Amino acid sequence: MNASPTWGVVATIKAPARDILNFAAHHLDLGARRVHVYLDAPNEQAEAALRAHPKCRVILCDDDYWRRRTRNGRPENHQPRQSINATHCLNKRPQVDWLAHIDVDEFLWSASPLAAQLARLSPDTISARVRPIEALAPEPYKKDAEPYRCYKSCALSQAERRAQTNAIYPTYGPYLNGGFLSHVAGKVFVRTGLPDISLRIHNAFKNKILCDDVEELHELKLCHLHAATWDQWLAAYRYRLSHGSYRAELKPAPHSDGYALNMHEFFQMLEAEGGELALRKFFTEVCTATPDLCHRLADHRHLHSLNLDLDTKRTLHFPEQA
Repeated sequence: MNASPTWGVVATIKAPARDILNFAAHHLDLGARRVHVYLDAPNEQAEAALRAHPKCRVILCDDDYWRRRTRNGRPENHQPRQSINATHCLNKRPQVDWLAHIDVDEFLWSASPLAAQLARLSPDTISARVRPIEALAPEPYKKDAEPYRCYKSCALSQAERRAQTNAIYPTYGPYLNGGFLSHVAGKVFVRTGLPDISLRIHNAFKNKILCDDVEELHELKLCHLHAATWDQWLAAYRYRLSHGSYRAELKPAPHSDGYALNMHEFFQMLEAEGGELALRKFFTEVCTATPDLCHRLADHRHLHSLNLDLDTKRTLHFPEQA
């Protein structure tokens, strides 16, 4: 009987130590054999904790690292830094059979053993996709201390997704892709040990050609805490607008008449019409677990309730940092 495949994650991270260790602890608890962290900025507390854990590997991406890695040194934008680091890990030191490239605010979730799902993939599969569910902010007037967080999902079919998005988000649906602020593409697991494979943010490439024959991991979810609270979202908003997931060059959501604003244009339109108040109104309708939104999501089978329990996992795997 063959042993179950091993798996791990790789991420390029610039975040507080608590967030980094939450990310690592969650995936260790889920069964990761390796958690590879490329620190995009110095973080002595997180680095020390990760180095002390036998299943974690950490690299500080300082100037010396980038001089060794690229001809022109450290790339200005974080997206190429992420891709370069993930590919470096995949080709040089994965120490697992399958490697997933994800972000510090993304958490894999499965009710069944992840290794068993990977074992069921066909032997010629290079990559397998896990689809995201996007966190909703807690309803601000809800008083009980509910440990479970609500998440939203969306349909895979673009036609079904467009109709459902318009129904679930009556004011802003036409401007959104599945009601998500961030990606709907998800992330991929990649089989290690194969030649000429590289990683980007959402896909794997072989000989610089997109691997488009990707199997779906239907039992697995990618919990994305992209807009976990109003304060957290607003704090990241300007950076995302200029350099991140709302930057100007990204494509708009698919639309029935063939044209739509991208998120950069949409948010600029919102701010021009009503400033921060308009952003807050948008966040309340689209990103907050209000009873009305939860009811509409549940009607379309796109409401999920999960408890990541990150504090408990961090205390278990990094007790000295608790």
